[in-house]
Amino acid sequence: MTRYLIVRLISVIPTLIGISILVFGINYLIPGDPALIMAGGETSPEVVASLRKQWGLDQPVYVRYLAWLANMLTGNLGDSYFSRQTVTQLVGNALPVTLELALLSLLIAVVIAIPTAIVSAVKAGSWFDLAAAALGFVGLSIPGFWLGIMLIYVFAVYLQQLPAGGFTPLSAGLVPNLQSMILPSIALGTFASTQLMRYLRASLLDVLHADYIRTARAKGLRERLVLVRHAVRNALIPFVTVLGVQMGYLLGGTVITESVFALPGIGRLVLTAVLNRDYQVATGIIFLIAASFVLINLLVDLLYPVLDPRVRLGRSGT
Repeated sequence: MTRYLIVRLISVIPTLIGISILVFGINYLIPGDPALIMAGGETSPEVVASLRKQWGLDQPVYVRYLAWLANMLTGNLGDSYFSRQTVTQLVGNALPVTLELALLSLLIAVVIAIPTAIVSAVKAGSWFDLAAAALGFVGLSIPGFWLGIMLIYVFAVYLQQLPAGGFTPLSAGLVPNLQSMILPSIALGTFASTQLMRYLRASLLDVLHADYIRTARAKGLRERLVLVRHAVRNALIPFVTVLGVQMGYLLGGTVITESVFALPGIGRLVLTAVLNRDYQVATGIIFLIAASFVLINLLVDLLYPVLDPRVRLGRSGT
């Protein structure tokens, strides 16, 4: 296990370097000059040239990348061209909002997906299974922004029970905080639940027809015990993989949801940075999101032997 962990951590290094090159290159390919935006109404070539030199924008791309990489290795992700705050400060202010949104959305998705998938697999072909499949396809087809707007219209405009947008920090009270987060969490969690439900149902259908399930039933074990101890536990391995991917998606895919609900999170911050050509902020945040995907996948791999003792990391090609 320790050897496997060391090997995996070492293998992450070239992956992160490749991600950094890709992210940095893509951000600097975005049309537009941040120096012109910073200059505002001042179009003097001398002012624009001075701003470019001040922020190192007159240097070749590879020189800027190496300087950014060297700073990043020391924990310095750079400064915003416009707010004059460090990227670390901006991320620190926005990350709690996105983390709370992602965790609440994932909780909603799991609460919906697991019982629905279990009942659908046990009663495959029933009216419940068909209805769940139909609702799942509908959930996958509905754009997240449209669902968010509909939730705002129903619960904020028509019923006037929840706020239409904005964020209330936890320090202001648990109830106001949840009221500001419940609608965006439902909008994100609904889409995630449909994918989780489909994967878990398919995995359960395979497991329920396995030989060891028939053996457990032949021994006289109660159906509920067979389902929980043998079927669900073994079906959770592919489910956890998808769950990890969904967590990474929820951390990085909140741009539209945070914009619709006016949440000051990472998604809205990176969107603003891209629109303003604030390269330092956009590059730093996108790299952190991509790195979180890699680390979440590593964590999921390490959870495999916990879920299934038959899995031995680092052996038999695993």
